[in-house]
Amino acid sequence: MATPIYEFSQMPRVAARGGDDRAQTPEQEPGAEPRVGVIYNPRSHGNQGADFDCGVSPQVHIAQPGDRSQLPEALADFAAQGIDLLVINGGDGTVRDVITSGRGIFGDNWPAIAVLPKGKTNALTCDLGVPNNWTLQDAIDAASNGSIVRRRPLEICDGSAQGAGVLGFILGAGLFTMATQAGQSAHRLGAFNSLAVGVTTAWSIVQAMFGSAENPWRKGARMAIRLGASGSPLAHSERGDPEFRQLLFASTLEQLPAGMKPFGKLKSGLKLVALDHLSRRTVALLPFIIGGHMTGKLRERGIHQLSTPEFTLDIDDQFILDGEAFPAGKYRIGQGPEMRFVTP
Repeated sequence: MATPIYEFSQMPRVAARGGDDRAQTPEQEPGAEPRVGVIYNPRSHGNQGADFDCGVSPQVHIAQPGDRSQLPEALADFAAQGIDLLVINGGDGTVRDVITSGRGIFGDNWPAIAVLPKGKTNALTCDLGVPNNWTLQDAIDAASNGSIVRRRPLEICDGSAQGAGVLGFILGAGLFTMATQAGQSAHRLGAFNSLAVGVTTAWSIVQAMFGSAENPWRKGARMAIRLGASGSPLAHSERGDPEFRQLLFASTLEQLPAGMKPFGKLKSGLKLVALDHLSRRTVALLPFIIGGHMTGKLRERGIHQLSTPEFTLDIDDQFILDGEAFPAGKYRIGQGPEMRFVTP
């Protein structure tokens, strides 16, 4: 369900429902098996060459969309079936496409969601505490016996988008874009999930530490960040070009792979960290900062950690949303609807 660079106009979005117009789920009879809808992405890393058991239960409805344009139809069918549980079998990119497509179908009345970690990276399931070997039956059982974790995804809207925006959980730019490209190489070498994140992070630090000023790893991206509804500019230190940031990273997740804590003590809601300029001294401290072991005097070093209800991003380079590149432009980033995720 992925292409090299997304265009917002090509995303399969339907105007979001809300209030009295939102989709209504039929009441389930007491003691009845949950009605389950499964979006199965055969292209996800963990599903390659694997057959999916479609005979689990007559209450389980499975869809295998050929591409993301077919997702709205599959999800609308699930809504008509009155599913109690939506299972997403795929990685972070599959989750992004499913929840973006489903926003206009389920509105603010989503069924519970379970995610089977079948992608190359599975940051969301890391946050939810879902084991890598979780199965469909495990997810169905957890719908009755497990726990519920509530998360709101990022919602990214561009100036030309009509209605709701694209939903996802991890956004990054600058050095993050370079690191994502390096992560593809790590995948080819057989590193996935937290291992891939760790390898990519270490490689990024090495490049930023020893590269020259002309090294693309030290260039960053020209971007303007404005906070909140008032659009107050995010302060820039005296380090580096004031029109550039070396890194932007934003998420609503609370636990990240490889034990990373780039937001310091901030946990809930929309959080972001921005780096103005990477001096070699700052690069040397990055492992301690990323690990959450250093929080004092970061602003003086040009490192901004904060939470905000929303912000706007005007960027001259690509940015990354859940592993895929989106084009340069001006965007508003806020929070989407609250979703209930099933966990063990």
